[in-house]
Amino acid sequence: MRLDKWLWAARFYKTRALAAEAVARGRVEVNGQAAKPGRELKSGDRLRLRQGPDERIVDVRGLSTQRGPAAVAQALYAETPESLAARERAAELRRLAGGPAHAPGEGRPTKRDRRQLAAWQRWSASVDDLPGPGGNN
Repeated sequence: MRLDKWLWAARFYKTRALAAEAVARGRVEVNGQAAKPGRELKSGDRLRLRQGPDERIVDVRGLSTQRGPAAVAQALYAETPESLAARERAAELRRLAGGPAHAPGEGRPTKRDRRQLAAWQRWSASVDDLPGPGGNN
């Protein structure tokens, strides 16, 4: 069975084209080796998938050419305990870190901030605007 078709049937990707693209970009390894979308997959293979910031390591348990319900798709693979623990740790770290937009005073200035900045620049004097040693500029 083709790797991209199995990834689609196991519901790792929404479309088969997205699965094929991820494999072609090197985000999927089969048994520790880079793979192509048409690689033949068999039961017992170990896959390493990178989806965004997450990485999963799964063992292939079954093959299916049809995309079925989520419960059926989850029966096609088993994620390793180490992979589950690593994903939970990474999710916890992301949750605790927060985002740059969540920090006060960070990110794009508001309309009020822009008005205050414009008023400050209008009334501030630069070194070039100050009178020179002779009194005139």
